[in-house]
Amino acid sequence: MHDTYSFLRHFADSWFLIAMFGFFAGCILWALRPGARTLHADAAASIFREREDEE
Repeated sequence: MHDTYSFLRHFADSWFLIAMFGFFAGCILWALRPGARTLHADAAASIFREREDEE
């Protein structure tokens, strides 16, 4: 039987790498989804809005 280090190293080099890439790709696709366009535009323009407490 393999020792623990070799097993975890093999797991990290294969399946975990694939899982992390899938998570990364999912995050990118989630951020670029068509329904988020208005949310991103609102967040980008928020620094140009005047605050209500300054009046």
